[in-house]
Amino acid sequence: MSNCCPPEPEKTMPSCCEPEKKTKQRPDFLLWISGTLVLLSYLGNVFLAGQPNLPDWLVIITSGIYELINTMWWGLAMAVVFVGLLDRIPRDLVMSALGEGGTVKGIVRATFAGVLLDLCSHGILMVGTKLYERGASLGQLMAFLIASPWNSLSLTIILITLIGWGWTLSFVALSMAIGIVTGVIFDGLVKAEVLPANPNAAVDQNTPPNTQKITPQIVALIKQADYSPKAIGNLLWDGLKDSRMVFRWLLFGLVLATAIRAFVPMDTYQTLFGPTVAGLFLTLIAATIIEVCSEGSTPIAADILTRAAAPGNGFTFLMAGVATDYTEVMVIRDTTKSWKIALFLPLLTLPQVLLVGYLLNQV
Repeated sequence: MSNCCPPEPEKTMPSCCEPEKKTKQRPDFLLWISGTLVLLSYLGNVFLAGQPNLPDWLVIITSGIYELINTMWWGLAMAVVFVGLLDRIPRDLVMSALGEGGTVKGIVRATFAGVLLDLCSHGILMVGTKLYERGASLGQLMAFLIASPWNSLSLTIILITLIGWGWTLSFVALSMAIGIVTGVIFDGLVKAEVLPANPNAAVDQNTPPNTQKITPQIVALIKQADYSPKAIGNLLWDGLKDSRMVFRWLLFGLVLATAIRAFVPMDTYQTLFGPTVAGLFLTLIAATIIEVCSEGSTPIAADILTRAAAPGNGFTFLMAGVATDYTEVMVIRDTTKSWKIALFLPLLTLPQVLLVGYLLNQV
């Protein structure tokens, strides 16, 4: 038809000849308000540090933001790079590296991948969500997220210096075990149709799986990659855009965490975290309330172990912070479009964490 529209189209329905109107997006108030507060706090510590007559709470908040940003920035920057890279890696190569979704082998490989990536807990979220978009199973996503946040290579070395080889390796092994068990349960719930499967995993049944070896594929990809400044700039920009929903919750978490630091003295809750059932549950509550990145939770957990003589509480602080982290819950919800999946994370992991924590306190 040469003219599919009347001269005066009805306004109740969009005209087939009118350009498609883009939905006006509402400002992301959480991102902008939290980001502004973080920026002001960081600059406030730079220019006001050492000034007399400042309120104690203001000093704690600004110095806390300054310390956490200086600790976390490189991990978050690396996460942006990884997210941009994953967007350019062929889907079949990503999935062949993780293994087959819905299998124990695939979950184990996802767990080891999470441990080996040297990123903070919020950085690992960015990569995990991208893996889900590339077709990883729900079990692989959960195993990747649970096993990785604090036992990256750099934080493992830091933890060794704080609590020694024995406890560190025990914590790493136990966290990986919980990640694998949780991943298997999640994939089992997907098979039972209790939880929805990853829609990104749907592939043409007539398309054979990628059975080629991974190493030659990676070498070929590196050789064919575009290393021009423009290509690198596009990679970083795409990684930053895809990481937006994590940054919004991370910045809010920084504001909340430093506010709690300002109004809840550290010594108060440390003295309560002895190796008792009550101390274990208090640790769980504290880990739930105190939203800190993995770099912040590691020294606190080590302090609980050494000063309170409660290794189970230290382990619980590390793991429960991951399982109950509202940032992680909200990002999983945004990624999977399912509150049910997001809430099953603490539902399945917390009983395991508390049991392991209790047994460690009896050692």
